[in-house]
Amino acid sequence: MKRIKWISSLLPALLAATAMADEVRVAVAANFAAPMEKIAAEFARDTGHKAVLSSGATGKFYAQIRNGAPFEVLLAADDETPARLERENLAGSRFTYAIGRLALWSPKPGYVDPQGEVLKNSGFRHLAVANPKLAPYGRAAREVLEKMALWQPLQPRLVLGESIAQTWQFAASGNAELGFVALSQIKAGDGEPPGSFWIVPQPLHAPIRQDAVLLAKSKPAAEQLMKYLKSDKAKAIIRRYGYELP
Repeated sequence: MKRIKWISSLLPALLAATAMADEVRVAVAANFAAPMEKIAAEFARDTGHKAVLSSGATGKFYAQIRNGAPFEVLLAADDETPARLERENLAGSRFTYAIGRLALWSPKPGYVDPQGEVLKNSGFRHLAVANPKLAPYGRAAREVLEKMALWQPLQPRLVLGESIAQTWQFAASGNAELGFVALSQIKAGDGEPPGSFWIVPQPLHAPIRQDAVLLAKSKPAAEQLMKYLKSDKAKAIIRRYGYELP
């Protein structure tokens, strides 16, 4: 009898917790997709809320949000897009959740040297780069090639990806021998990173400051996710994938 009373007294609390659980629709820059999956799992475990993730190019998300896409949080690959949404009254609070690092990568071990001199060789046919008009990592890659005086000479060999995820696929599939990718993509697996890579020195491009922004008409669960991104648990995951913190 006591057991029945204990269960019946606990039931309202369980039902209330279930009722409070909510879904948050999150637009995630392609470079941050893997770490965000880990963070979303921890967020669900700790809060009961589910983050429903869509990954892609920041530029495309901007257009979708302007056209009414029902996202509540944008994790951009830059800080310019969230600022623009804020100016257009489409977003509220924002902060820098990570600073990305660019890397030149090949799936072939020993193919990319530690100084990136392979870019000056004529031994490769294609170099994958995210479209600079859509992807902040693509803009950073263009800056690097311009500073190396290689942007124009390499034009015939460039293969443009719609996002950094597609850029990775071009290199991983062998359609391009090399690719400028996010360091987080190289560190996405367990153990030693695959292939060979050069982590581009910061002075060669502007810092890739990635901002999170709370979009208009967001639910309280979305605000909780924004706070969760600042937690020690989330920060540890972000660092593990090669990002720096502001």
